[in-house]
Amino acid sequence: MAPRNDKAKNGVISHGLVAENRRARYDYEIGETLEAGLVLTGTEVKSLRLGKAQITEAYASPEKGELWLINAHIPEYLQANRFNHEEKRPRKLLVSKKQLAHLDQEVSRAGNSIVPLKLFFNDQGRAKVLIGLGKGKKNYDKRETERNRDWNRDKSRIMKEGGRG
Repeated sequence: MAPRNDKAKNGVISHGLVAENRRARYDYEIGETLEAGLVLTGTEVKSLRLGKAQITEAYASPEKGELWLINAHIPEYLQANRFNHEEKRPRKLLVSKKQLAHLDQEVSRAGNSIVPLKLFFNDQGRAKVLIGLGKGKKNYDKRETERNRDWNRDKSRIMKEGGRG
Protein backbone atom coordinates (compact mmCIF):
# COMPACT_ATOMS: atom_id res chain seq x y z
CA MET A 1 0.00 0.00 0.00
CA ALA A 2 1.33 3.42 -0.94
CA PRO A 3 1.96 5.90 1.86
CA ARG A 4 -0.71 8.57 2.11
CA ASN A 5 -0.31 12.14 3.18
CA ASP A 6 -2.65 12.95 6.09
CA LYS A 7 -2.16 16.28 7.84
CA ALA A 8 -3.79 17.08 11.13
CA LYS A 9 -5.37 20.48 11.86
CA ASN A 10 -2.08 22.07 12.89
CA GLY A 11 -0.13 20.90 9.81
CA VAL A 12 1.64 17.98 11.54
CA ILE A 13 1.99 14.76 9.53
CA SER A 14 0.94 11.76 11.61
CA HIS A 15 1.58 9.23 8.85
CA GLY A 16 2.25 9.68 5.16
CA LEU A 17 4.68 11.16 2.71
CA VAL A 18 7.24 13.65 4.05
CA ALA A 19 9.65 14.02 1.09
CA GLU A 20 9.97 12.53 -2.36
CA ASN A 21 12.95 12.39 -4.71
CA ARG A 22 11.22 12.82 -8.06
CA ARG A 23 14.48 13.40 -9.90
CA ALA A 24 15.82 9.95 -8.96
CA ARG A 25 13.72 8.10 -11.55
CA TYR A 26 14.89 10.61 -14.18
CA ASP A 27 18.60 10.27 -13.33
CA TYR A 28 18.65 6.54 -12.50
CA GLU A 29 17.26 3.32 -13.89
CA ILE A 30 15.72 2.01 -10.65
CA GLY A 31 15.79 -1.77 -10.34
CA GLU A 32 14.65 -3.12 -7.01
CA THR A 33 13.31 -1.10 -4.07
CA LEU A 34 13.53 -1.68 -0.33
CA GLU A 35 11.95 -0.07 2.72
CA ALA A 36 14.44 0.82 5.46
CA GLY A 37 14.03 2.30 8.92
CA LEU A 38 15.86 5.41 10.10
CA VAL A 39 17.73 6.09 13.34
CA LEU A 40 16.71 9.64 14.30
CA THR A 41 16.92 11.97 17.29
CA GLY A 42 13.80 13.48 18.84
CA THR A 43 14.19 16.89 17.19
CA GLU A 44 14.63 15.26 13.77
CA VAL A 45 11.34 13.39 14.18
CA LYS A 46 9.54 16.59 15.21
CA SER A 47 10.97 18.42 12.21
CA LEU A 48 9.91 15.57 9.89
CA ARG A 49 6.39 15.62 11.32
CA LEU A 50 6.20 19.25 10.19
CA GLY A 51 6.88 17.96 6.66
CA LYS A 52 10.21 19.70 6.18
CA ALA A 53 12.89 17.51 4.62
CA GLN A 54 14.82 17.24 1.36
CA ILE A 55 16.31 14.05 -0.06
CA THR A 56 17.00 15.19 -3.63
CA GLU A 57 20.80 15.18 -3.20
CA ALA A 58 20.94 12.29 -0.73
CA TYR A 59 22.34 8.81 -1.28
CA ALA A 60 22.90 5.70 0.79
CA SER A 61 26.29 4.11 1.34
CA PRO A 62 27.27 0.80 2.96
CA GLU A 63 30.20 1.49 5.30
CA LYS A 64 31.73 -0.71 8.03
CA GLY A 65 28.90 -3.22 8.03
CA GLU A 66 26.13 -0.59 8.25
CA LEU A 67 24.03 1.37 5.76
CA TRP A 68 24.12 5.19 6.04
CA LEU A 69 21.91 7.87 4.53
CA ILE A 70 24.24 10.70 3.55
CA ASN A 71 23.46 14.31 2.63
CA ALA A 72 19.75 14.21 3.55
CA HIS A 73 18.62 17.61 4.77
CA ILE A 74 16.31 17.70 7.81
CA PRO A 75 16.08 21.32 9.05
CA GLU A 76 16.44 22.23 12.71
CA TYR A 77 13.36 22.14 14.90
CA LEU A 78 12.85 25.76 15.95
CA GLN A 79 11.55 25.08 19.47
CA ALA A 80 14.50 22.83 20.40
CA ASN A 81 17.05 25.61 21.15
CA ARG A 82 20.44 24.13 22.16
CA PHE A 83 19.37 20.47 21.93
CA ASN A 84 18.98 20.63 18.16
CA HIS A 85 20.51 18.26 15.61
CA GLU A 86 22.88 18.82 12.69
CA GLU A 87 20.92 19.34 9.49
CA LYS A 88 23.00 17.17 7.15
CA ARG A 89 24.49 14.58 9.48
CA PRO A 90 24.81 10.95 8.26
CA ARG A 91 21.87 8.87 9.49
CA LYS A 92 21.92 5.13 10.00
CA LEU A 93 19.48 3.06 7.94
CA LEU A 94 18.05 -0.12 9.43
CA VAL A 95 18.13 -3.15 7.13
CA SER A 96 18.79 -6.82 7.75
CA LYS A 97 22.29 -8.28 7.34
CA LYS A 98 21.14 -10.27 4.32
CA GLN A 99 19.74 -7.15 2.63
CA LEU A 100 22.88 -5.19 3.50
CA ALA A 101 25.11 -7.86 1.99
CA HIS A 102 23.01 -7.87 -1.19
CA LEU A 103 23.11 -4.06 -1.48
CA ASP A 104 26.86 -3.97 -0.77
CA GLN A 105 27.45 -6.55 -3.51
CA GLU A 106 25.33 -4.58 -6.00
CA VAL A 107 27.06 -1.27 -5.20
CA SER A 108 30.51 -2.80 -5.65
CA ARG A 109 29.51 -3.58 -9.24
CA ALA A 110 30.18 -0.66 -11.60
CA GLY A 111 27.54 2.03 -12.01
CA ASN A 112 25.12 1.02 -9.24
CA SER A 113 23.99 3.43 -6.51
CA ILE A 114 21.57 3.30 -3.61
CA VAL A 115 19.15 6.20 -4.03
CA PRO A 116 16.45 7.31 -1.56
CA LEU A 117 13.10 7.62 -3.35
CA LYS A 118 10.65 8.56 -0.59
CA LEU A 119 10.76 9.53 3.07
CA PHE A 120 7.54 8.78 4.93
CA PHE A 121 5.87 7.72 8.17
CA ASN A 122 4.29 4.26 8.11
CA ASP A 123 0.97 3.34 9.76
CA GLN A 124 2.73 2.78 13.12
CA GLY A 125 4.18 6.31 12.97
CA ARG A 126 7.77 5.21 12.30
CA ALA A 127 10.00 7.10 9.87
CA LYS A 128 10.92 4.98 6.84
CA VAL A 129 12.90 5.53 3.66
CA LEU A 130 12.12 3.80 0.38
CA ILE A 131 15.50 3.20 -1.23
CA GLY A 132 16.12 1.94 -4.73
CA LEU A 133 19.06 0.27 -6.38
CA GLY A 134 19.77 2.44 -9.40
CA LYS A 135 22.08 2.46 -12.37
CA GLY A 136 22.93 5.92 -13.71
CA LYS A 137 21.31 6.87 -17.00
CA LYS A 138 23.19 8.36 -19.91
CA ASN A 139 22.03 11.64 -21.49
CA TYR A 140 20.37 9.88 -24.41
CA ASP A 141 18.44 7.66 -22.00
CA LYS A 142 17.21 10.76 -20.17
CA ARG A 143 16.08 12.32 -23.45
CA GLU A 144 14.23 9.13 -24.35
CA THR A 145 12.50 9.11 -20.95
CA GLU A 146 11.47 12.73 -21.47
CA ARG A 147 10.24 11.99 -25.01
CA ASN A 148 8.13 9.05 -23.78
CA ARG A 149 6.66 11.12 -20.95
CA ASP A 150 5.75 13.96 -23.35
CA TRP A 151 4.22 11.52 -25.85
CA ASN A 152 2.11 9.85 -23.17
CA ARG A 153 0.88 13.27 -22.01
CA ASP A 154 0.01 14.29 -25.60
CA LYS A 155 -1.62 10.92 -26.28
CA SER A 156 -3.88 11.21 -23.26
CA ARG A 157 -4.84 14.77 -24.23
CA ILE A 158 -5.66 13.68 -27.80
CA MET A 159 -7.75 10.76 -26.56
CA LYS A 160 -9.58 13.06 -24.14
CA GLU A 161 -10.34 15.64 -26.88
CA GLY A 162 -11.22 12.93 -29.43
CA GLY A 163 -13.81 11.38 -27.12
CA ARG A 164 -15.80 14.62 -26.87
CA GLY A 165 -16.01 15.31 -30.61
